[in-house]
Amino acid sequence: MWLVLGMMLPGLAAASSIETLLMPGKLSAAHVKYEEQCSNCHDRANKARMSVLCLACHKDIAADMQAKQGFHGRALPANARCAGCHGEHKGRGADIIGLEPTAFRHNQTDFRLEGGHATAACASCHQAGKKHREAPKTCVACHKEDDIHHGELGKECATCHEVKAFKPAKFDHAKTKFALLGAHEKTACAGCHRDTTFKGAPTQCNACHAPDDVHRGSRGAACADCHSTVSWKDSSFNHLKETGFPLEGHHDKISCNACHKGGDLKAPVPKTCHGCHAGEDSHAGRLGDDCALCHKPTGWKPVTYDHMAKHQFALNGKHEKLACHACHTGKAKEQKLPKECFGCHQADDVHAGGMGKDCAACHRESGWRDNVRFDHDLTRFPLVGLHASVGCEQCHADRRFRGTPVKCIACHKADDGHKGALGEDCATCHNPNGWAHWQFDHSTTGFAKDGAHAKLACRECHVKSTHEVKLVAECSACHARDDVHDGAFGRDCERCHATVSFKGAAPQRRQGSGT
Repeated sequence: MWLVLGMMLPGLAAASSIETLLMPGKLSAAHVKYEEQCSNCHDRANKARMSVLCLACHKDIAADMQAKQGFHGRALPANARCAGCHGEHKGRGADIIGLEPTAFRHNQTDFRLEGGHATAACASCHQAGKKHREAPKTCVACHKEDDIHHGELGKECATCHEVKAFKPAKFDHAKTKFALLGAHEKTACAGCHRDTTFKGAPTQCNACHAPDDVHRGSRGAACADCHSTVSWKDSSFNHLKETGFPLEGHHDKISCNACHKGGDLKAPVPKTCHGCHAGEDSHAGRLGDDCALCHKPTGWKPVTYDHMAKHQFALNGKHEKLACHACHTGKAKEQKLPKECFGCHQADDVHAGGMGKDCAACHRESGWRDNVRFDHDLTRFPLVGLHASVGCEQCHADRRFRGTPVKCIACHKADDGHKGALGEDCATCHNPNGWAHWQFDHSTTGFAKDGAHAKLACRECHVKSTHEVKLVAECSACHARDDVHDGAFGRDCERCHATVSFKGAAPQRRQGSGT
């Protein structure tokens, strides 16, 4: 024992106490001054008091934990041991803080990293040589050089700006003496505030909008008496009350200068339609000056003039689409127009008066050729058969219609296949359904067409002119050349032969004879 004590005496002489001699290692550079006073950090009787002793020295951290603020107050429980994170006796160069920036969760502090701060480097806020807790927490502390307002709007940047970006700003302009309403709400700040101090901006309309004043100052500076912040065109000026002229239809949409040419709204302006629109009068004054009789302020068209009520002449059919001056070639009040068709359309009468003056008896107002109403059955020549589908001009070449012949041959002489041999009374055989549909009872002539005669064409027997239509009924009159007997048996061929054929002759019994 004495030997051991003797070996320790040199060390005891160098150390201030036995505790210093027995410590497990050198303290870090931050605590080196406490290396000779172990009781500052250790309680021999109660090891659990070690954290209490730490906080007694680190009062700022103790205050954070007490107030539950900062990293130690927010992230750690109340009974947390300091030595659990901060180890000692590891030498002078030991890192007793143990902070890993990439793994540190900043949301456990009093300053959450949001918006632009989330991507900022740690060194941009935490300066070297200073504790992390000493980093500034106000906007202006870091962004003073970015303040384009040069401090004129105070230090509370968050009043208008957000951490994600300086723009767009969210300033409540209603809290000033000039609330942003209507078009002002969309106007850029620089549109009114010439510098970034935002002070001294005018609040009177004319102060900013004098160049926009189409009245050139003639209405004074109180723009709000007529206009609103929504739009210059959104005027509340009561034109009817102030001037006696209501702005209706297109008048409500045009600019003031459209009527008030010089910009002086006090200068007299005509209140009649013709006073402003004489140059647009397509009637050239023929229908008078009272445009409102026909037109409305909503537009020149459609016209609302009741022609029937005013003049007892309805504008129907083609008349409805005519321009007024097509009939009213002179001044309407001085010119009296006829109401019957012929009075206006005599030059259009293709009948040259031959059908009289009552055009409406056949024609309609929708058009001369539109469904002509003429009953041909009431004339001496009813339209039956193919005549019903023939155009009027094919028979009435001159369109006079009167005096047209009614005999078939008058129109169909060129179609007469008999060349006049059978006379001019075509209807004796033919009918209006077609030349091929003919019917003639030949037995009425005393010569029945039977046997081989039934197939013969008319012209094969009737070969001469019309005055020789009546032919001799004897066989030899036509068949003399066919008589192989050379007249030896006389001219009465039918004694032996029949009309069916010359061949197979047999004596024919005469009626009333015994042979």
